[in-house]
Amino acid sequence: MAEEDSGQEKTEEPTAKREDDARKKGDIARSKELNTVVVLMVGSTMLWMAGDRIFKGMWTVMEKSFSIDRSLIYDPIATVMRLQLFMQHAVGFIAPFLAAMMVAALAGPIAMGGWAFSAEAMAPKFSKMNPLSGFKRMFAIRSLVELLKSLLKFVLVLGIMFLLANAYLHEFIQFSRMSLRGALVHASDLMSLSFVVLCASLLLVAAIDVPFSIWEHKKKLKMTRQEIKDEMKQTDGRPEVKSKVRQLQQEMSQGRMMEQVPLADVIVTNPTHFAVALKYDESGTGAPMVVAKGSDYIAAQIRNIAISNGVTMVSSPPLARALFFSTKVDQEVPKGLYLAVAQVLAYVFQLRVATEKRWKKPKPPKDVSIPDEYQQYANRTH
Repeated sequence: MAEEDSGQEKTEEPTAKREDDARKKGDIARSKELNTVVVLMVGSTMLWMAGDRIFKGMWTVMEKSFSIDRSLIYDPIATVMRLQLFMQHAVGFIAPFLAAMMVAALAGPIAMGGWAFSAEAMAPKFSKMNPLSGFKRMFAIRSLVELLKSLLKFVLVLGIMFLLANAYLHEFIQFSRMSLRGALVHASDLMSLSFVVLCASLLLVAAIDVPFSIWEHKKKLKMTRQEIKDEMKQTDGRPEVKSKVRQLQQEMSQGRMMEQVPLADVIVTNPTHFAVALKYDESGTGAPMVVAKGSDYIAAQIRNIAISNGVTMVSSPPLARALFFSTKVDQEVPKGLYLAVAQVLAYVFQLRVATEKRWKKPKPPKDVSIPDEYQQYANRTH
């Protein structure tokens, strides 16, 4: 119980990083029985379906090999050419079988765990030569399962062979009444079909081994709580990672904020150190919104965008500082600053009307009233 409380037992599911690291090392769930069964099933099926063609091809090659003209026996070049011709003929009817076997050898591992190549897995490990490690593996659960699988395969194959021998006993007796070639062809058909049945019986072993291999692999990759904490510290917890994440977040936030500056009604400035962009929906019922704000370099960017898009700027240092320190972006102006902001917006709307009708432009408000509770913000400089 104390061990479990200390987080030393591997009770947690593996993280994505743990699984990726294991795959890079070539540590993937594999089933030898599945690979063996796939190769045997494909090979036996190919022999059953194309065995007659292969047998007839081999028979033809053997007949021609033993029927050589007397004049060619003492000609080395003719003998070599004849051997080359027979080899080409043999490759012609054996190549499909070999190609199918190659595909089967690759399909088995890919079907379970996918394709993975790891140079680290191919490197020699001297720990595997340690006698103590080998002795420990002898009494592991995996060794017991391998023993049970071997016994199961032996019993299955022996039982299937006994049943097939009883089923084809009459066919075996008929071989003595057939010609040599007919007996060989019929025997090859029976052997191919028997081989298919024997290989199919091993599917039961594979059906047991595949789930066990997956369970064993997941169990090996399980982590303790401390390992998960250490992994989080090594990835997300590293200062450079946190700094990079914060930088990206700030850049994204600033990008979205700058997109709102051209839509603002007014920019309240310090005039150099602070800039706050306000937008007011006259048809709505809410208060003016702070759509962007910044100091120093960001404030200069806001002013430049405002100038490029014709947004009105009003210099009011106390109000700019009060808004900057007491509000957040996409937040309504606090109630205490309603009157001060209303004075600025009133000037902006009057300026728009005067510009449209070519009247005399109004003067910007000079003394914007800041409530006492916001004076601490209005007097701040940083």
